[in-house]
Amino acid sequence: MAIPAENVGSLPRPMRLQEAYAAYDAGEIDREQLVAEQDAACHDSIERMEATGQRIVSDGEQRASSFATYPLTETLGGTGLADNLAPDGQFFAIFDDGHHRQLPRLKSGPFRYRTYAAEFVEQAVAMATKPVKQAVIAPSMLMLLYPLEGEVPGYPREQFLSDLCDETEKDIRQAFAAGASRVSIDFTEGRLANKNDARNPWTGRDMLQEFIDLNNRVLDRFTADERADIGLHTCPGGDLDSVHSAEVPYELLLSKMFQINAGYFLIQCASERDREKVYELCGKYSRADANGVGQVCFMGVIDPLNPTVETPEQVRDELTTAARHIPVERLGATDDCGFSPFSIDEKPKHGSPDFARDIAFAKIAARVEGAAMASQQLGI
Repeated sequence: MAIPAENVGSLPRPMRLQEAYAAYDAGEIDREQLVAEQDAACHDSIERMEATGQRIVSDGEQRASSFATYPLTETLGGTGLADNLAPDGQFFAIFDDGHHRQLPRLKSGPFRYRTYAAEFVEQAVAMATKPVKQAVIAPSMLMLLYPLEGEVPGYPREQFLSDLCDETEKDIRQAFAAGASRVSIDFTEGRLANKNDARNPWTGRDMLQEFIDLNNRVLDRFTADERADIGLHTCPGGDLDSVHSAEVPYELLLSKMFQINAGYFLIQCASERDREKVYELCGKYSRADANGVGQVCFMGVIDPLNPTVETPEQVRDELTTAARHIPVERLGATDDCGFSPFSIDEKPKHGSPDFARDIAFAKIAARVEGAAMASQQLGI
């Protein structure tokens, strides 16, 4: 079987769609007008992704406020935020260029999703001619909605975590029921958990094992056959062409991450200085039997933050190097991160979101071609 290629999730939103989000927040257009722009962006995303030759496609998260907040609010500006959530939660991350992204704060229970990813899947499946994948948010990210200290009045932490696991499981199961062939869980907070940034208190609380255990609390509700198509993505962030935790030694995460009983992993690597060391670590720590499923390592061979388009030959060479350390039957190709995990992203290194969008599809095409070349060279 040839080396599979799969995207992480997001694509840059066209400037026209980003402007529509801002206009919707300002009350200048209605929801029907916003949805029309989302529809157009989704059609374009799927059509262009199918043209790259990738075997499984997505809508590029054009309808999502962000990879992390789609269950909670319609827009990054907070339109549609549930009554029991306040906008002044803790920082998700502080990025290297100084900007930050913030989560809402839970004020009262019970915790429920406002939107499930199945809504996106249903519409994407109707537009696509190839199988569709869907990215969802990890419970380990959404647990940060709850205060670090104390309890929400009348809503104990353990009850919140129980409700959160139920909602995450529901999100995944409904995505499959709506027609998704694959579902991957975004876990960008994994590497950040080892940063200990004094400006961002949760990062100093040694929460990585707690994150892993909570994610397994959800994944262990699925059979091995189901988990074969449930992935987990890790990266050091990717927003406004900046990162939040690339300086954290990768082994601190990779030595533990594969405890998570996912069937496959989408692993940032192209932007690492010592890529072969990452391949070695993934080969060392990934499991051939994770409670009944072999863990496939989709290695990042594309850097979404760099406007330079990788060549298929570069992709081929990285994958053949990775195959020295990772069994070829458990090797795949992906991008380091989503191309724009947040719906408002000017892509400053690219010059504009529209140019970044063109670059993204060129990079995906190079990844697909390079994976095919590597497969031929490896004789698979």
